[in-house]
Amino acid sequence: MHLSRWRSGALVWVLPFLFAAVAVACGGAAHTAEPTTTRPPTPTTKTEDVHMNADDFHNLHTMTHVRGFYVTNVLGHLDATLAVARSPNGGQYPTGTLLQLVPQEAMVKHRHGYDPTTNDWEFFSLDVSAQGTKIVTRGGQAVMNRFGGSCASCHSAANPKFDLVCEHDHGCAPLPIGDDVIRAVQNADPRPVSH
Repeated sequence: MHLSRWRSGALVWVLPFLFAAVAVACGGAAHTAEPTTTRPPTPTTKTEDVHMNADDFHNLHTMTHVRGFYVTNVLGHLDATLAVARSPNGGQYPTGTLLQLVPQEAMVKHRHGYDPTTNDWEFFSLDVSAQGTKIVTRGGQAVMNRFGGSCASCHSAANPKFDLVCEHDHGCAPLPIGDDVIRAVQNADPRPVSH
């Protein structure tokens, strides 16, 4: 069988397992381009917040790669976001943080008090294609993945110092697939790299 046809078929076979696993925890790694922001930097205030539209979600490789996931800050606070993401001691992510493990799911940090049950994170299920991104569902505790699991419930297993972000050693249940499968899904993001 032709190698590219086999890879394509294998990716289709493992995607359902990946989506189920992403609801449980985060992990993986891939190459990234230089980080970009969509808005100029502004001072963080207690009232500053973000409202995400489909156009705010871009190819993962336009974001900054940190270990196995990708981050940016749509309000321009990328340095503050990266300080938390790279810290072995965790921390509270700043408003405007956008975090993704795979192209089809995202978490966005809102202002303090936005939703105490999700530590102010909003979860997204996304449909991605070469034409861009569509938001399928968004919200807090009620956002379910395609297999009926709550994104917020899975992420709430993370040690509190990591602000609901799952990684291999953050207290979340481990993914039942390897980092190589996650990297394949990340690298298969169909959206254009330039925006």
